This record gives sequence, structure tokens and C-alpha cells, in this order.
Amino acid sequence: MTTPMRLRARVEAPGKAVHQALTDAGMMRVWLAEKAEVELPGRYEFWGRYTPEGDVPRQRLLHVDDRTLRYTWTLDGEDTTVEFSIEDESAGSSIVTLSQSDLPDLQESIAGHGSRHVMHTYWAMYIANLVDHLEGREITTRCDFTTPEMRERLVIDAPRGAVYDSLIDSAKFRRWFGANIDIEPHVGGRVAMGGFELDPDPAARILELEPGRKCSIQWGPDLVSTWELEDAEGGTRLTFVQSGFDEGRPPYGAWLGWMSGVAELRRFHELKDWRPIWLDVEMEGMPEGMLYREPQ
Repeated sequence: MTTPMRLRARVEAPGKAVHQALTDAGMMRVWLAEKAEVELPGRYEFWGRYTPEGDVPRQRLLHVDDRTLRYTWTLDGEDTTVEFSIEDESAGSSIVTLSQSDLPDLQESIAGHGSRHVMHTYWAMYIANLVDHLEGREITTRCDFTTPEMRERLVIDAPRGAVYDSLIDSAKFRRWFGANIDIEPHVGGRVAMGGFELDPDPAARILELEPGRKCSIQWGPDLVSTWELEDAEGGTRLTFVQSGFDEGRPPYGAWLGWMSGVAELRRFHELKDWRPIWLDVEMEGMPEGMLYREPQ
């Protein structure tokens, strides 16, 4: 059994509350899945449209105690093992660690299609939801695996100019997204995840740019990511769309990755003493220098 993925995140909630959110079916239906049924210590299941291969539950509980939750999850016909562990950081904050075994490495996940290929970004999105739920914030979104439509609208409690700058300025983008990125902010400009040092001739280019309002980026031959901003409700309405892909093979992994980033973008602008929720991100096949760590 290999464990190619390990994520650690901080949540401003005590360990007991984290454990409850992980094991209470009602709470799971808020931050994780459309459907969930839990009867500890024997049953732990979730399924529905927000879950890969969610037509039926595919989990089998292996172990649960006050600090650990472990279960198998059959994906693409193969058994993987998911484990959550909880540790106290202080009286009011905890560290949540998530690992999952028997997954493709990062490069294989980017190139391939299948349920196991989206797990890296699936958990990034849903752990972000878990943190926001526990901290009393509305979750950003959940990915509907039954539709190829990839469009989300949400309001960020910050001025439009500030949100625009954080989406187009490389230094600001790195802070909330957690990955090194270089952006040339003009039509035809290069966009490199990992930065130009890792990828001096990236396939991604800016297709359209309206300062303060809109940007479209083409990632290779097909996939296009577009975000638009407008003033709304005293803040900024962000509309994010992915298009141009084969609807028979929706890029759920990329969508989940972007949406986990948008969850942190909201926090970046809305929390006075913002700090990233992510403490460690370990993925087999991750290029050296890809990730950005905010100084603590």
C-alpha cells in the first residue's frame, strides 16, 4: 500500500468539534456529501452527486476513536485507504491530517481521468469546506460529479479592485493560492503554475483581459478558465467558469483545485488576521518549487 498524498490543515476549532464534523451524518451533509449515514463503530458511508462514483456508498469503516478515522474507499474498482487524524494545537485550534493510499502520483493525476485521479484536489476542496464550516463560515461550493457544467458565482466581502489585484498580481496570487505562479498581465501573456523558472514556455496564455473586471486563460489546446468581477452587496461578485473541454471527460480535478483556491481567496480578503489553512501539502510527483509557503 502506497500513500502518495498527505494534507495537513489548521482549523480554529477544538479537536472534539472536528471529530464531530467528521463523523456526524448531518454535518457531513453540509460540508462533504449530498447523502451520508453513520452508525459508529460499524457504519460510515457517504454518496450522492458531490461524491465521485456516488451512485452508491463505497466506504467501509476500519477504525474510529477520538483522534482517528480510517476507512476504505473503493474507487475505479480499487481499494484505497483514507485516514483522518486530529491533534490539538491550542485550546481552540486543531491540526487535521488527511492521507489516502493507492492513488496515482500528481503527474499521472493531471494527465489521466478517473475517480482516483481527482482525489488530490477533491480533498483540498472539501477540507477547505470542513474548515469554513467549523469556523462558522458558509462553505464555498461542492463539485457536482453528475454534470459537466463548471460555473460558480459567489460574493467576496472586499472591494473589486482588491480582488482583481489578487487574481492578476503574481505575488498576491501566490499567497492565497499556495502555489508559485508567474502571470504576464496582458493579452497573450504567459501564465505558469510553478513559475517561469520551472516552466519558461508554458502552454497557458491570457486570451482576454479587461482590467478590474475580467480575465480568460487558455490552458493548452482546449481548457479555458474565465473569471469576471462586478460590484455587488457591498463587495465583489466573482463568477468563475471553465469551458472548452470534452463534456464526456469533464476536468473535475482542475475544477476542484480552482475551487479550493477560491475558498482561500475568500478567507484571504475577509479574515482580518488571515493565515493559510494549509500547513503541509505532500503529493508524490510534485515538482520541487511548485508550492508557495506563506511566512508564519
